[in-house]
Amino acid sequence: MARPKEFDREVVLEIAKAVFWRQGYAATSTEDLRIAMGIGRQSFYDSFGGKRQLYLETLRRYNSDSLASQAARIASAPSPLAGLEALLLSFSKESPQSRALGCMGIAAMCETGVNDPAVARIGRSSSVRLDSLLEQTLREAKERGEVRSSLDERAAARHLQATIVGLKVLSKAGAGPEMLRDVAVGALQGLKARG
Repeated sequence: MARPKEFDREVVLEIAKAVFWRQGYAATSTEDLRIAMGIGRQSFYDSFGGKRQLYLETLRRYNSDSLASQAARIASAPSPLAGLEALLLSFSKESPQSRALGCMGIAAMCETGVNDPAVARIGRSSSVRLDSLLEQTLREAKERGEVRSSLDERAAARHLQATIVGLKVLSKAGAGPEMLRDVAVGALQGLKARG
């Protein structure tokens, strides 16, 4: 009879995600992961297959959680434009520690670019989902008269996505709340209907 696993998979996946997020893929060794996760070498390989498989799983989890959080922030606002505003301004409200940590998804793309097809696929999938969320939100904002009637929702969604990426990179590079707020406000002003 097989011995039951001695760890909670969800807990150790969160630990592994934190290690990869802080150190990146190349700078993280299997030993770093195993020790942080508190599991034996054989359990590590039996449960996760190896460092690469674990990295891809944690990257997918990070991106999925991040998108869910962004969608929830937009949905909880009183209007579509208020949701976009809450999302863009949220980066300026993060703690200095969170800003310094940056975005694991963007770090993954910067570390490997398109040279790693699996990482690129995860990045593209997340980008498509975010683009769809932003475009739908802009469409709703347009229907309510919150944004210019001439707004091209698709182009504006791509611009907002580039703004979000820029905000995350600026955060990692040490930009303070005031600069992040200015970038967010500038992007939002370009959307609004003239009153």
